[in-house]
Amino acid sequence: MLRIENISFGYGKQPLLKQLKFEVHSGELMAIIGESGSGKTTLLKLIYGDFDLNEGHIFWEKTEILGPKFNLVIGYDFMKHVSQEFDLMPYTTVEENIGKFLSNFYPEEKLERIRELIMVVELKDFAKTKVQFLSGGQKQRVALAQAMAKQPEVLLLDEPFSHIDNFKKQSLRRNLFNYLKQNNITCLVATHDKDDILGFADKLIVLNNGEIIANDTPEQLYENPKTALVAAFFEEFNVFKKSEIDDSNDSKTEVIVYAHQLKITETSDIKVTVLQSYFNGKNYLVTAKFLTRQVIFYSDSELESNEILFLKVSR
Repeated sequence: MLRIENISFGYGKQPLLKQLKFEVHSGELMAIIGESGSGKTTLLKLIYGDFDLNEGHIFWEKTEILGPKFNLVIGYDFMKHVSQEFDLMPYTTVEENIGKFLSNFYPEEKLERIRELIMVVELKDFAKTKVQFLSGGQKQRVALAQAMAKQPEVLLLDEPFSHIDNFKKQSLRRNLFNYLKQNNITCLVATHDKDDILGFADKLIVLNNGEIIANDTPEQLYENPKTALVAAFFEEFNVFKKSEIDDSNDSKTEVIVYAHQLKITETSDIKVTVLQSYFNGKNYLVTAKFLTRQVIFYSDSELESNEILFLKVSR
């Protein structure tokens, strides 16, 4: 397994990551989420060995991952890192880029491997195209295939679908993560987009102010978000006082309620005035005023501004 043991790191005197500790088992997919600047990219670089730790240790099985002070060449043969900057050869073809590090002693096996990965990243029609003529999203897919070429034990992905348009993202995610599972490749994905990992990740870590504030399955974190930051990753949400949504007198405890958990009803204590309706494809996202603040919910039809109605919490 991959073991992160109480690591701390900072670029200057101010620590960016503080006493992080977690494990990722062989073949698992771990997602790392957090706001911009929370340290997601830095954490992946530390795991790859790009930097020297201030404190703590990182192990893959029995091998300790060390930084530039200990390694003349950064990185390890069993691990690949796909950053947001692609290290590709622009004047050679997609096939040549993917096969860059594969042995020429077994040409048939090499060609078969290249073809397999081209299908995974859906670039069959561009196999003979030089990388310089590809779009940003296509280059990102070449970088993913190149990283998988030598069947790494660990794959580190930093915003792996950020340049890829929505027409390709959905099938690419399925292809990629299914391939990693089938080949028992451990994967860590840093992302800000829930669609990148929801449905695929075994575990999900939330970083905030350099610390891990949540580490659980996506299902558990979605069903029981402990903070607004966790809820915000998944979807639109509201924060109510407990006394506002049930018969209790508890006006101190705050309860997170997703937008889809608010339903229109005939009467309730949640009386709102509609502000705006936004077409959302399958329904409308509605903003409304409740007491002195705004709430968000969904409606099957467009609602008129200033319309007064009642909402109930339905979980």
